[in-house]
Amino acid sequence: MPGEATLSNNEQFTSFSFNNQIIRFATSSKLEKYTRIVEWKHGYIVVMAVYKGIGEVEEYIDLVPILENLYMDPDDFLSPIQKVRIVYD
Repeated sequence: MPGEATLSNNEQFTSFSFNNQIIRFATSSKLEKYTRIVEWKHGYIVVMAVYKGIGEVEEYIDLVPILENLYMDPDDFLSPIQKVRIVYD
């Protein structure tokens, strides 16, 4: 779907994918899975996540500094994204 990005995790990495580009970054080894997107606001994601030994908690992901560290222009990359959904194979 145009304007839709995806979020998932595998072991100690989170993947954010949009427009054939995948950004991977390290996460806690206790993260089991993301369960629900609460809010998407131009690179800032509020998401519910399940952690081993803790259960489901609200988590916050800020993509702007990650994109800047990759020498990507956050506005160019994030502007077309209208929605984020969680996807697991």
